[in-house]
Amino acid sequence: MSFLKKLFGGGVSKDVAAEKTAQPVEYKGYQITPCPIPEGGQFRISARIDGLVNGEPKSHTLIRADVLRDPEEAAEASVGKAKQMIDQMGDQIF
Repeated sequence: MSFLKKLFGGGVSKDVAAEKTAQPVEYKGYQITPCPIPEGGQFRISARIDGLVNGEPKSHTLIRADVLRDPEEAAEASVGKAKQMIDQMGDQIF
């Protein structure tokens, strides 16, 4: 039975796959960490944005309504949405 699970994608949970994609990205002085949220077999776009404001560390969690089936695509989209938010809002994010 475990052979069939591995053959059809049951060997590695999608939660573990999503965690492997969470590589931080530096962008305009901010650090973006994609953290797609597993939800009903799909992944909701989400990222954590960290930065320094007046020497004080700040963090913001971005969560979007968009969901994607592939965890890597969700991670890439999460970084893209975070970059867009940084471009539009800068330090006002925090």
